[in-house]
Amino acid sequence: MDRSGAREESRRLLLGLLLFYGLFWTWLAIAPVDRHDWLLENLLPLALLAVLALTYRRFQFSVTSYCLVGLFLTVHAVGADYTYAEVPFGFWLKDFLILSRNPFDRIAHFSYGLLLVYPLRELLVRQTGVRGFWAPFLSVAVILAQSGFFEMAEAVVASIVSPELGSTYLGTQGDEWDAQKDMAAALTGALLTTCVSFARSRFATAKMTPISR
Repeated sequence: MDRSGAREESRRLLLGLLLFYGLFWTWLAIAPVDRHDWLLENLLPLALLAVLALTYRRFQFSVTSYCLVGLFLTVHAVGADYTYAEVPFGFWLKDFLILSRNPFDRIAHFSYGLLLVYPLRELLVRQTGVRGFWAPFLSVAVILAQSGFFEMAEAVVASIVSPELGSTYLGTQGDEWDAQKDMAAALTGALLTTCVSFARSRFATAKMTPISR
């Protein structure tokens, strides 16, 4: 397949991904558990989609990165629809693992690091030229910094836009260490993806290197 054919195939995959997410998001938007909380939860995802669309001509991520971003946005859309503390799958997991709280928000924060550190690394490598140790280190560091920033931003947005929805929007479920645990979950996800990527890279390099006799 030539370069133009590969580009066209990638474009079709991206359009299909966008169509899937648009339909899924619209279906969930029909009757969310809490409309006001749903609106708050969707501010940042919609802003992210707008940035990706506006910058598409100047910078295009790989199909893998777009798929990872789409998967994270899908997870977030489910949490926004039910409010994170009320997601049915989280209640099932709570009962199955005998947990004290609905863990879906932890899953979402873990997914944030797990799924978005790869696109972030791609952005850093291609735009700033970082290589070697600094590429994975800075990617993980930025994920952790973003996680902390979003915890603060969520608190500010909740207090300004809708103070009465504070605990619902933040999803603390009575845990005073909720923000710190969310950041730890994102960090763990980012480290896991980074380690897997590093292992795959080393394996591919070793496979390509001829064995001297």
